Amino acid sequence: MTKTVYILNGPNLNLLGKRQPEIYGYDTLDDVEATCTRLGEEFGIRTRLLQSNWEGQIVDWIHEAREAAQGIIINPAALTHTSVAVLDALNAFDGPVLEVHISNVHKRESFRHHSYVSLRADGVIAGFGVEGYALAMRRMGSLLP
Repeated sequence: MTKTVYILNGPNLNLLGKRQPEIYGYDTLDDVEATCTRLGEEFGIRTRLLQSNWEGQIVDWIHEAREAAQGIIINPAALTHTSVAVLDALNAFDGPVLEVHISNVHKRESFRHHSYVSLRADGVIAGFGVEGYALAMRRMGSLLP
């Protein structure tokens, strides 16, 4: 059986590589997808990378993942600090959840120090740039049977 991991990305990550490159770098979400797909192949994992600027769409994809995926990697972006809805949806997902942040949120504004998603996440990766997604994929590869 092929394992599937959803890689969910929140608001403004469609601008990755263009928005505040001094914080987020120059790699794009397409670059992230290529890296995750390649690493997924090494672990027998099919990846589905999705991005939305809408909280409800992220929630719907988490609900979909309950039936379609064995794990979730999520960079909720600004929803990290605001969305109880995303937390509630993740709490209804049985597989591993890994939270990724491109920047080190703990070196930034104080409102970014709190994460609702961390209350459910099995691991958190922050401050490694887009390489954090690759780290999450490697960890997911070791977590999934």
